[in-house]
Amino acid sequence: MNTALRIGLRSARAHQRRLVGTVLAVLLGVAFLTGTMVLGDTLRANFDTLFADANAGTGAVVRSADVLPAQNVPGGVRAPVDTALADRLRTVPGVSAAEPSVQGAGQLVGRNGEPIGGKGPPTLAGNWLTDGTLNPYRLAEGRAPAAPGEAVINRGAAEAGDLRIGDTTVLRTPDPVRITIVGIATFGADADGMGPSTFTGLSLADAERHLTPKGEGQASAIRLRSDTLTQQQLVDRVKPLLPTGVEALTGHAATAESTADVSGRFLTMFTTLLLVFAGIALLVATFTIHNTFAIVVAQRTRENALLRALGAHRRQVLGSTLAEAAVVAVVASAAGLVGGIGVAAGLSALFSALGFSLPTGGMVVATASVVLPLAVGVLVTLGSALLPAVRAGRTAPLAALRESAVDDAATGRTGRVRAALGAALLAGGAVLTVRGATDGPSVVLTTAGAVTALAGTVVLGPVAAALAVRVLGAPLPRLRGVSGALARRNAARNPSRTAATATALMVGVAVVTLFTVFAASIRATLDDTVDRSFAGDLAVTAPAFGAGGSGVSPKLAEAVRQLPQVEQAVGLGRGVARIDGHGRELDVTDPARLPGVVDLGRVDGSLTALGTDGLAVSRSEAAARGWHIGSTVSVAFTDGAESFTVRALYEGGGVAGDYLMTREAWAPHRVQDSDSMVAVALRPGVSPAEGKAAVQHVADGYGNPQVQDRDEYAASAAGGVDTMLSVVYALLALAVLIALLGIANTLTLAVHERTRELGLLRAVGQTRGQLRSMVRWESVLVAAFGTVGGLGLGAFLGWALVRASDSAGTGSFALPTARLAVVLLAGLVAGAVAGLRPAGRAAGLDVLRAIAAE
Repeated sequence: MNTALRIGLRSARAHQRRLVGTVLAVLLGVAFLTGTMVLGDTLRANFDTLFADANAGTGAVVRSADVLPAQNVPGGVRAPVDTALADRLRTVPGVSAAEPSVQGAGQLVGRNGEPIGGKGPPTLAGNWLTDGTLNPYRLAEGRAPAAPGEAVINRGAAEAGDLRIGDTTVLRTPDPVRITIVGIATFGADADGMGPSTFTGLSLADAERHLTPKGEGQASAIRLRSDTLTQQQLVDRVKPLLPTGVEALTGHAATAESTADVSGRFLTMFTTLLLVFAGIALLVATFTIHNTFAIVVAQRTRENALLRALGAHRRQVLGSTLAEAAVVAVVASAAGLVGGIGVAAGLSALFSALGFSLPTGGMVVATASVVLPLAVGVLVTLGSALLPAVRAGRTAPLAALRESAVDDAATGRTGRVRAALGAALLAGGAVLTVRGATDGPSVVLTTAGAVTALAGTVVLGPVAAALAVRVLGAPLPRLRGVSGALARRNAARNPSRTAATATALMVGVAVVTLFTVFAASIRATLDDTVDRSFAGDLAVTAPAFGAGGSGVSPKLAEAVRQLPQVEQAVGLGRGVARIDGHGRELDVTDPARLPGVVDLGRVDGSLTALGTDGLAVSRSEAAARGWHIGSTVSVAFTDGAESFTVRALYEGGGVAGDYLMTREAWAPHRVQDSDSMVAVALRPGVSPAEGKAAVQHVADGYGNPQVQDRDEYAASAAGGVDTMLSVVYALLALAVLIALLGIANTLTLAVHERTRELGLLRAVGQTRGQLRSMVRWESVLVAAFGTVGGLGLGAFLGWALVRASDSAGTGSFALPTARLAVVLLAGLVAGAVAGLRPAGRAAGLDVLRAIAAE
């Protein structure tokens, strides 16, 4: 193996220019994987630090023991505790301080009238803790709040909203609260805030008044510290004094719980998403690497045959090829590790630019984030080069006596076997995909079918490449003359090589198309939902993603209803409860008024008879639970469980969710009440513009939420889809770039392989411009094959994914032809760009030397 290693190293040095594309493909794939893992490690460490700093001075936390799971609230929703309990705990020996901590949603409005934050990271408000050890915030300017209406805000929020001490602004709780800023605070010693979150500190009385359901005497939790007891001793000391339903846990346990809530939900989903795209990039790189080594091995047939004739064993030839691949793998993977730091920073900047700010801090590089990408890069490279290396080892010594010939996998017996296997895989995958999308549906079955169909497409590629290129290139002889005809023939000359080159691009385009179709279908579904179920003329919303902002004031609907231009206005709030043993979100509204602005379809029973112990349930949810009108349902709130009666059934899948409850039924159990939307119906004869202006004038006094007409509301409801698609496109750009590098690399190697042929073409009168055009159009044809194939495959899989994920059967499938046309055009342009460098190299060949080349 020493001899094989020396030969491999010398070969890598001698042919380093031919391996540039492979090095770049491995480098980019490893850099993406490294960047993903480093960003995950960094976020995890930053969240750990944030929560540890938040609880650094807290020895114990006293809170409600029961928790209701909520989709957008990490850790769930808990009932408040009595603030009077803090006075009792202060008397416990060893307790140095006990302070009620009130915390809720509170979104600041900046100097320009726009809300600050609300796109992911929470916007928080609470009481300013007077104990400096318990309070994680430190005053940087000004003073603590003392009088009603005074507030301290974190420095990051002040800078984002252009707010200073002495300014007066609005705090959405969601009811608008007029506050005067008396202090600017840092989180800890010098951080602008708790990550990208915003915080507004009020006096205890103001926090109770605006953030708790009763308005006084309640807190989210009570924080304790002790100068003499350990945290566990402090918990053990206060436990006997706690009332039923209240628990105590150490500060360390509270930190671990908060970290687990974020790591278990957000970070796991976030890093998994990035790892999927890193896997796609590496898959595309695999095709590029394999193709490069297949071409290089084919071009070295005589060289390997001479080695065999001189006595080299098959294992030595195989080993030298794998040694060369190992050199490429180690060098490229090592460079990818360094580049991964930049990728991590770029990913963080990307999400920040799209409104999803992430906690900032120094980069954290764990051992696994170095070892795993390095191992993956080496294994992917060696695995991709294995088949070409085996083929090199099988080179017969007599091959040194004849011209090199490149066997094509699309011809002969191998081609027939490949065609049969590829057709079987493609047909079987298509059947599985269609069955998973329509029978059940089943996402798992659909995914299995999609993977099988993709494998079939890859296997069948060389068989279909020649025909596809001839069809796609049919116009070229008429459009580009001889150069076009030669480009078409060259692209079809070696179908295996063309297919292997185009497959990398096909995979990238297929994933782009899949997500484009899926996003368009979501938009169409949302548009249909608004058209079908939103019967109003205007919608007042305060949109926020994730934990986000504070919503719309529940008082706004009544104020809007008083306008002479308005026929009806109804607020839809959100509540959380455990219904029949399952955590569920429910709509809190005025069911009697709701049909005037929301189309609930056929209603069985009476919406006006819900009262304080009745529920209206969507027909699909009731069928799934086996309920009917008159059924008794157990509903558990944060403060206890009650029995409710199903008094109405309606059609689901619209603006309203699966459960409706009156505000009177919700009021005793609410924590912090808010509406997600106020639906408005205008009086006959009132134009949308006139009605919108009147409603906006009233809404301005409630924190300036958005007032939208039907089209604007539908567009904003789908706004998150466009943001998601922007993220997907950005993450897939690297995979597409690797695929284009593969095209450029293949053409460059092909130019080297056809040196004598190109010289003869120049000798018989082909101009440099014609030669460049020929190579560029060959690149465009390869890219066209990959792009068209990817569009077809991606559109089919997109349809399947839409159908498979639509368990209720209410979704809409949409094929965005304009966007897909842009993808097709971008693929063709990218193919032309990828051919620029090989075309330039071909045109720069010296004619006489090229003719004399072997």
